Amino acid sequence: MKAYSIDLREKIVLAYSQGDTSIRKVANRFGVAKSFVQKLLSMNKTQGHVQPKQQGGAQKGELDGYETQLAAMVEQYPDATLLEYCEYWGTSYAHWVSTSTMCRALQKQKLTVKKRRYAAAKGKQKESKI
Repeated sequence: MKAYSIDLREKIVLAYSQGDTSIRKVANRFGVAKSFVQKLLSMNKTQGHVQPKQQGGAQKGELDGYETQLAAMVEQYPDATLLEYCEYWGTSYAHWVSTSTMCRALQKQKLTVKKRRYAAAKGKQKESKI
């Protein structure tokens, strides 16, 4: 949602400061929420302006900045599961992360991960043939 214009914000503050009116009436007059008017008045009092703050921004992952270490870990242990990667990461870097965090970090770098060990998968195939 786009921020309210500075012009509207200034009109709201001016309307409240000029008249002998309530915050509720000002909110109804301009079609905004009462809490928005309260926020504007507080912002004008503390900061001296009513300009909107910057919206949004990308969230950074826990493992951002560790691209080379992640690539080296996958290269060193290509058959490891996500849980094993998490255990390795926790013991090596003293930074314990969940399997979903590890999965997102590896997917962001386009590093493939096997869901189970090759030997375990091969063993199950032999059992199913019997």
